Amino acid sequence: MKLLRSSLVFSGFTLLSRIAGFVRDALQGALFGTGAATSAFVVAYRIPNYLRRIFAEGSFASAFVPVLSELKEKGDQVALQDFLDHVAGALLAAVVLITGLGMLAAPLIARLFLIFAGKDSPQVDLTAEMLRITFPYLTFISMTALAGAVLNSFRQFGLPAFAPVLHNLGVIAGMLLLAPLLAIPAKALAWGVTVAGLLQMLLLWPAMRRLGLRTKLRLNLQHEGVRRVFRLMLPTIFSSSVAQINLLVGTMFASLLVVQAQSWLYFSDRLIEFPLGLFGVAIGTVILPHLSRQHAAEDMAGYAAALDWGMRCVLLVALPAAVGLAVLAEPLVLTLFRYGQFTAEDARMTAISIQAMSIGVPAFMLSKVLLPAFYARQDTRTPMRIAIRTVLANVLLTIALVTPLWHYQVLAAHAGIALATALAGVLNAWWLWRRLRALGWYQPQPGWPLFLLRVLASCALMAASVWWLRESLAPWLLYTWSWRLLGLLVLVSVGAMCFAAALWLTGLRPRMLREPSA
Repeated sequence: MKLLRSSLVFSGFTLLSRIAGFVRDALQGALFGTGAATSAFVVAYRIPNYLRRIFAEGSFASAFVPVLSELKEKGDQVALQDFLDHVAGALLAAVVLITGLGMLAAPLIARLFLIFAGKDSPQVDLTAEMLRITFPYLTFISMTALAGAVLNSFRQFGLPAFAPVLHNLGVIAGMLLLAPLLAIPAKALAWGVTVAGLLQMLLLWPAMRRLGLRTKLRLNLQHEGVRRVFRLMLPTIFSSSVAQINLLVGTMFASLLVVQAQSWLYFSDRLIEFPLGLFGVAIGTVILPHLSRQHAAEDMAGYAAALDWGMRCVLLVALPAAVGLAVLAEPLVLTLFRYGQFTAEDARMTAISIQAMSIGVPAFMLSKVLLPAFYARQDTRTPMRIAIRTVLANVLLTIALVTPLWHYQVLAAHAGIALATALAGVLNAWWLWRRLRALGWYQPQPGWPLFLLRVLASCALMAASVWWLRESLAPWLLYTWSWRLLGLLVLVSVGAMCFAAALWLTGLRPRMLREPSA
């Protein structure tokens, strides 16, 4: 039960982080709304956040963990420590350089990602100012991710999963303490992000010492371990961050639309990220070291069984999550964000893009399990080629969907960006799955058709029940905060109970999802 127990530990702390994140977002919406300053922060946050996917838990971890697991399996503590020292030194040098260049080039970067904004738009200058504040976050969070990857490889999942809680608390503290002191209060969001990155690093680095790893920063780019990690890492820059790249593409196109579009998409993405981070990332993070060990031991049957287990667990959560987000989009937004400067129109526009993006939730979560299947075998080129195709598909879909909506000045044109992101995610997961099958690395275990039929039928019953109850509780906007929250909890509880009861009645039992032996 180690994989399941580790996934539950990771998910538990991630749930705590997501709750703190919703408090942060609700406070952000109430204090700053969705105007130009908030939209400038959204852009300034997304750029170093994308680079975080490269130098932190995305590309770097995908290349680093299999090599570290291989050394750990050999039992050579001296070689493992030497490898860690040199990788840490090289990573720090790389992210410090990127951070410095990013701060210097902030105006150019802001103009690139707001390419369709007016030539004299003040939003570009404000975004550049916030970029200079947020870029150091990249250095702190990258070193945090290295420590987290080491802890995960030693099956210490709790503390790395707790670290994001500090991120949300740091931003909340910035809004409450710093915002009243600034001429542009929304800049407190940028300062909060950077301070939060520092807090996370200070939490995780001392934890490595308890594993007997006293990491020293050594810079030698010719070190074999460093060269191996960076050689594996380069192709994963695209593959590990497809969703983030697609968000950046959406950010560029959103600059063509009304200024609030950036914020509407940001709040939509935050709700979509809830099931993705809570379950998809949890299972993907836990399963990567496991698959790496199976590959190192040349246990192909165990490798395929673990991958199959991960896919079933993800879909068991992802399909009802997607349906729930689509049906409850407006009640969710009204309950969580409709306060202060966040208007009823903001809530309606955010809900529309959530419904469009919810189509891609199962695919986004599946990709978190399918990608480690390649990385565990130290194959980073195949996912890279698929990622390039996915990004191209996203650009074409965005142009095809957004252009006519923009031309006819449809206010909800941003939903075209959300839909394009979702459809590109579906293509990405499909291509990854097809390639694993073609290579013979994955053979589906028996029972898939019946499993999918049970889950889909349960989702249909859940959707019908929640929709009927939602209509009887409308209109949400007239309720006080406490009644909105109570109503939302009732809807979610009824939906969860209907889904679980339907699964039971159709014959699905917990023992059928028993994980493979490690």
